[in-house]
Amino acid sequence: MFNKLKQIKNLRDKAKVIQSALSEEMVEHSSKGIAIKMDGNQIVKSIVIDEKLLADKARLETALAETMNEIIKKVQKKMALKLQQMGGLDLPGLS
Repeated sequence: MFNKLKQIKNLRDKAKVIQSALSEEMVEHSSKGIAIKMDGNQIVKSIVIDEKLLADKARLETALAETMNEIIKKVQKKMALKLQQMGGLDLPGLS
């Protein structure tokens, strides 16, 4: 029983270290007049929109959705690599 609790605590501690490391990683993506910066925990840090897009709501919405989807893919790839380098969480039964 205590061994399981110790394993859970170790996993929780390792998860906190990983989360902290991911928050320091930044990814940027620019497309169609929109630039987005996001950290490794998928928290948007900034969005810059070209003023030309402000006049066309539909175009702005499409460009924003596409750019968000692309940066999320980039962040996920980068963070998967980072997790591999850090050793991941090594959850029993999932490997």
